[in-house]
Amino acid sequence: MRKTSLDELPQFWNVLKGDMSLIGTRPPTPDEVDRYEVSNWQRLDVKPGLSGEWQVHGRSKIRNFEEVIYLDLRYQKTGA
Repeated sequence: MRKTSLDELPQFWNVLKGDMSLIGTRPPTPDEVDRYEVSNWQRLDVKPGLSGEWQVHGRSKIRNFEEVIYLDLRYQKTGA
């Protein structure tokens, strides 16, 4: 299911409802929020998205939490 991204269907439904956008930061998991430092909270300032920077740059290959945060914040600042 993960290989085909069928597990993304619930998020796509949220996009159709307007709760998420197509592009933006992924909603954080509770364990990610537990690891947030003060500067990481700005990641939540935008509507969550179905796809974002780290998904485009190798979602399965990027395992470093700080790199995910960096890519999300860079996307927020530049929009690209």
